[in-house]
Amino acid sequence: MKYDVALFDLDGTLVDSVYDLYIAINLTLSDLAFPIVSQRLVESWVGNGIEVLVKRALSGDMQVSEHLDESLSDKAISRFYKHYEQQVGEYSVLYQHVETGLAALRGMPKALITNKSRIFTEKLLDKLALTSHFDVIVCGDDMAKKPSPEALLFACKKLNAEPNKAIMIGDSKSDILAAKAANIDVIALSYGYNQGENLKDYNPQYLCDNFLDIIPVLTQR
Repeated sequence: MKYDVALFDLDGTLVDSVYDLYIAINLTLSDLAFPIVSQRLVESWVGNGIEVLVKRALSGDMQVSEHLDESLSDKAISRFYKHYEQQVGEYSVLYQHVETGLAALRGMPKALITNKSRIFTEKLLDKLALTSHFDVIVCGDDMAKKPSPEALLFACKKLNAEPNKAIMIGDSKSDILAAKAANIDVIALSYGYNQGENLKDYNPQYLCDNFLDIIPVLTQR
């Protein structure tokens, strides 16, 4: 086959987890007497890890304010972690056809590569019965986050695969840039958390609208 292994992003690719994040963010903002924000805004801020998400919420904008107080950020991140730990997986759901698609790829070695912290990743995977699908799980606190290629190259090494025989499946610019930096082909999914970006502009090898569309790509010879 053209590809020996598949590398998957988590949030926005396999799982719609934004409502959990939305609740945890607004509980954090309320704790600090900051105005709450809409679910749509939270969705547009997801994709670069929890610390950046919290700083965007405090700034009320995609662009983190240069005047943001560091001690306030640290306090907010700490509060968020406590709220999110209680919330993670409560309202998260698999995107359509994810279960069917992963089952169809059972024979292919797979890694999960997420910018989410391990404590939350493992809890979410367990709640949604996804853990058994992956041979390797690399989280945001294990090494450099995407768009760094480090986690993708690490996963390939653990799976005994050359980067040119791997393919990344994700929903954001970070996934595409990480894959390109690692010289790994990438499938961009149009339905996730793309931060308002047109993913076509980043020239992924494949662009799919539906999770099942990845199957013929991954199984081509």
